[in-house]
Amino acid sequence: MIRGSRRHGLTAAVGLLAAVLLTVTGQGVATAAPAPAGTVALRVIGINDFHGNLEPPAGSSGRVVLADGTTVDAGGAAYLATHLAQLRAAVTDSVFVGQGDLIGASPLASALFHDEPTIALFRMLGMRTSAAGNHEFDEGYAELLRMQKGGCHPVDGCQFRPTFPGTGFPYLAANVTLKQSQIPAMLPTWVSQVQGVPVGYIGMPLEGTPGIVAAAGIKNLTFGAEIAAANRYADVLDRLGVKTIVLLVHQGDGVEANNPPDACGIVPGAGREIAAGVSPKIDVVFAGHSHQQFDCMVNDPAGNPRPYIQAAAFGRMLSVVDLTIDRKTRDVVRSATVATNHVVTRTVTPDPAAQALVDDARTKAAPIGNRPVGTITADIVRAAAPSGESPLGNLIADSQLEQTAAATAQIAFMNPGGVRADLTFPSSTAGEGNGVVSYAEAFTVQPFGNVMTTLTLTGAQLKTVLEQQWQPTVTRMLAPSQGFTYTYGPTLPVGSRVTNMALGGTPIAPDTSYRVSVNNFLADGGDGFAGFTAGTDRTGGVVDLDAFTAYLTAHPNVAPPATNRITVAG
Repeated sequence: MIRGSRRHGLTAAVGLLAAVLLTVTGQGVATAAPAPAGTVALRVIGINDFHGNLEPPAGSSGRVVLADGTTVDAGGAAYLATHLAQLRAAVTDSVFVGQGDLIGASPLASALFHDEPTIALFRMLGMRTSAAGNHEFDEGYAELLRMQKGGCHPVDGCQFRPTFPGTGFPYLAANVTLKQSQIPAMLPTWVSQVQGVPVGYIGMPLEGTPGIVAAAGIKNLTFGAEIAAANRYADVLDRLGVKTIVLLVHQGDGVEANNPPDACGIVPGAGREIAAGVSPKIDVVFAGHSHQQFDCMVNDPAGNPRPYIQAAAFGRMLSVVDLTIDRKTRDVVRSATVATNHVVTRTVTPDPAAQALVDDARTKAAPIGNRPVGTITADIVRAAAPSGESPLGNLIADSQLEQTAAATAQIAFMNPGGVRADLTFPSSTAGEGNGVVSYAEAFTVQPFGNVMTTLTLTGAQLKTVLEQQWQPTVTRMLAPSQGFTYTYGPTLPVGSRVTNMALGGTPIAPDTSYRVSVNNFLADGGDGFAGFTAGTDRTGGVVDLDAFTAYLTAHPNVAPPATNRITVAG
């Protein structure tokens, strides 16, 4: 709940809303059947968690499993542009929106240029608004404002193109306020018109953003509860005569195994709580963040169903919701709403303009990206084993331990959220299929540029950290470096699950001090691991990506590490 000068913030928001009431949605080609008399048809097309994937994503990140069990290759900006154009052409009126994490944690072709190529893509595609996701804040609030308003990077300048005009659309953050004044840090809503009928969009990142991004860049911001913010601005829109309201929220849920694109096999969590709890004035909930695919109908607090939908990640799908709006009431005819997830297959003709943008970014990044940094003998994946650790997470932890040896590191841990892609064999680009890993591929695995930090923890403090892997709404298993082992009991009480910690076979002693290496995000308590902040004698080290590439170079033909460092008690 936002506290402080809320009345002042609300007054400012009303002024902002009034100023944008005259904006108009993008239009498609009229090929669909006309809407029933007295109604207006609007197609809302949403995308979430693109993460700068201009090129078709590789491995499992570039595939979709369909309802019949078949798998199709999906994603890639040029294919996305073609599918988007086709979806628009099938209706008279459409609008293209985002649910956050369009940028951040991006492959090298976008990240090398501070994601300006991805912003250029969505500007080209006519995006009208997007929620800010947690990754939009990766480089801080000031950089997010630059993404929106344009201008060259304050340090690196304009490296992708001579100028940078910005998004051309507003990022929305209805639950984010400035700490000192409690006024909105960004626009909370955006309003368009379709054939004279206003349509409102409320957008926001997840409330937990401060726990999963670097603290320095958002130190002056407050992130409030999603439901409270959505309801507050739904009321504002309603008072302004906007009755059709769409929520773009960067929060979602996990799904059951092999959930098809248009099934509702969610594991109910924070996302569904929002979808079911926000005001009945909201007609559809577009979700993000969890990188899953689902298409649900969830009852609002008044008992009326509305779509709750998310389209996986990396540009593999688009969420499409067709709304029928009553001209007289200006509200959605809920019974006529149709929602589906549209797979971005690679069987269509790539859009030439989008392909040219992708080629430009790839060419400019190639001198750095194509440099070989190591070799692997097989796929090294980030998917978790039954123990919770992953082969790639373990490999990264091993690299961090070795590359912080000068700081007397004895143990290293890698957080799973920082491992962004698999290392695949034999599809590596630099090695033309022979297992050579390029710098671009290593960058895609570890794109954040965190700095290694080595600190001292007692054995008791180390156990406290490991107990923090089981959090109220999520489990985050840290990947340990080779030589460190422990057992946990999944049915034991939270806070008492970890036993048998050992280093090189020697039991960890509660009062003995150990040197532990982690990235600075973890060292500062990120991902809910507040226990690391108790560490003393902090020593800074190399950038985590540099540690990873140095390790790969020093160890040719790396095989997938075994996932036997964590034991699950029976």
